[in-house]
Amino acid sequence: MIELETPHGPARAHRHDVDAARALLVLGHGAGGGVTAPDLVGATKVANEAGVSVALVEQPYRVAGRRSQAPAKQLDAAWVAVVEQLRGEQPLLVGGRSAGARVACRTVAETGAIAVLCLAFPVHPPGRPEKSRLDELDAVSVPVLVVQGERDPFGMPPEAPGRTVAVVAGDHGLKSDRAAQAEAVRSWLGTVLPR
Repeated sequence: MIELETPHGPARAHRHDVDAARALLVLGHGAGGGVTAPDLVGATKVANEAGVSVALVEQPYRVAGRRSQAPAKQLDAAWVAVVEQLRGEQPLLVGGRSAGARVACRTVAETGAIAVLCLAFPVHPPGRPEKSRLDELDAVSVPVLVVQGERDPFGMPPEAPGRTVAVVAGDHGLKSDRAAQAEAVRSWLGTVLPR
């Protein structure tokens, strides 16, 4: 684990490196959770098996011990600062779980990532489809994989050019079918990683 400075306090990166990595995948956590969420752990394992190093990033508000999420502008600025410090020569992929996926999507142009992995993207608040956040996904111009539980109360994003949606059993927690999640990530990595 390494501590990294950001404009909003220190963040932490939990490194899971592989030898001769083909790429680096940087993943952020959900609003109320941490980097030990099962879907983040599963994606890390699959990425490592594919020869990709992974950094799981704890946002400054979590490092400071706060449960409530910082405003979007702070999250985005801290994320960009962390990614800049982590990135090396290899291709960069970004993503995250829920709120972390939103941050990765909003900042993808700034980070220069070649692809985005979204685990349980929160399309809208539960029961509030009129408050859509689909524009954050639609604005991404690089390949995107969304792994979404079939009963996710935060909604289901549609497929779109450059965007693959893997629907798996379960809800927003993505705890029901880890094998299907792993296979979706494994297959997608095979399409976005440089040969």
